[in-house]
Amino acid sequence: MLSLPPGIQVFMAVGAVDMRKSFNGLSAAVEAVFERNVLDGHLFLFLNRQRDRIKIMWWDRDGLAIFAKKFE
Repeated sequence: MLSLPPGIQVFMAVGAVDMRKSFNGLSAAVEAVFERNVLDGHLFLFLNRQRDRIKIMWWDRDGLAIFAKKFE
């Protein structure tokens, strides 16, 4: 179970993102697409072109975390 702090916002990218990107690539996408700082503690969602995979990036005050899921 994931416990999120109050006041957290969720941002979802409208365009497709290369799912090969990891921490550095997604951090750059957060700054470019959302014009936000990845260290703000919000959730940043990215989908691939087929919309069957999602990556969620989150700063949990201890470090960056990426959660990935493939939809079947």
